[in-house]
Amino acid sequence: MKRRKFINTLGLSAAAVGLTACGQGEQQEQTKVNKTSTKKNYKGKVIEWTMVTTWPKNFAGLGEGAEYLAQLINSMSGGRMQVKVYGAGELVPALQAFESVAIGAAHMGHGAAYYWRGKLNMAPFFAAVPFGLNAQEMNGWLLHGGGLELWRELYEPVGLIPEPAGNTGVQMAGWFNKEINSLGDVKGLKMRIPGLGGEVWKRAGGIPVLMPGSEVFTSLETGVIDAAEWVGPYNDLAFGLFKAAKYYYHPGWHEPGTTLEAIINKKAYEELPEDLQQIVTNACRTANADMLSQFTARNNEALQTLVEKHGVILKELPQDVLNELATISDAMLAEQAKTDLDKRILNSFIKFRDEARQWHKISEQSYYGARS
Repeated sequence: MKRRKFINTLGLSAAAVGLTACGQGEQQEQTKVNKTSTKKNYKGKVIEWTMVTTWPKNFAGLGEGAEYLAQLINSMSGGRMQVKVYGAGELVPALQAFESVAIGAAHMGHGAAYYWRGKLNMAPFFAAVPFGLNAQEMNGWLLHGGGLELWRELYEPVGLIPEPAGNTGVQMAGWFNKEINSLGDVKGLKMRIPGLGGEVWKRAGGIPVLMPGSEVFTSLETGVIDAAEWVGPYNDLAFGLFKAAKYYYHPGWHEPGTTLEAIINKKAYEELPEDLQQIVTNACRTANADMLSQFTARNNEALQTLVEKHGVILKELPQDVLNELATISDAMLAEQAKTDLDKRILNSFIKFRDEARQWHKISEQSYYGARS
């Protein structure tokens, strides 16, 4: 798809477009174009970038991850770059972060690729696939299994460069206002669940609802939705979701290792000196590893607080329900690929998943069994 045609279909708000005009004049005064290169002459100038996110400002885990990424770039560049982070709704709505970076209204974004499924059909494969790759496997596929190259190819027509910039690990199945004892209990159940997990939920008879995190609590509390998945104990405790629903289900079949993304405006990136390009890239990789470490360190303590202090009822989804969801998921994945690139993404993902699963049967899975 041609970039101009794609951008014209995004439906970006006038407010977001206005951000571009605000930034252009200042940039033009501070820099001049080197006619023999795409890079600008930034000598002696501080490069100021804007990052928009899909998360509430400074929100535990996710919002903190965006702030940490900005701080890394600022410090690693020795102050030559300054990245300022805006939470969801401060400059643009949460789900317009992608468009804002694509048109250059912001230089970077921080979010999750499954939010953009309506724009790029295969984007969710680079965030989370039901019964797919866990965090360790996602990092392996992206960084050493060809996944990142395919991800960049998918985003290239819209002028974006993606980088992994966080991972939650295996999430929880979500918060429910009634027990789930069979697949029949899913029928007609309105649940906040994005991406391919939402499609599986729909095929199972549920009603998936896509909404930003800032709307989840109120929607669940007031009955606009019957259930909601967000992330896991650390984030969910901070969101106060235990006040809106009492049943907390696991495992997170829909998001077994959710990769968060940094999306970078390609033109802005290519104008940077090469050393700053490397700093931006490596800051993303550092933030990617750090977030997973943070969730690993915080989740169990938060879960105990939810159960012991707030009386949350922790439950495991019945095995027959999980089996049905897995069957639906397998059938759905086979239908996703429409173009040649789609097929290459799907084939690469499935091949890596199957190989990782075989290895982990005699490594991770075997070890967990022995340790227990």
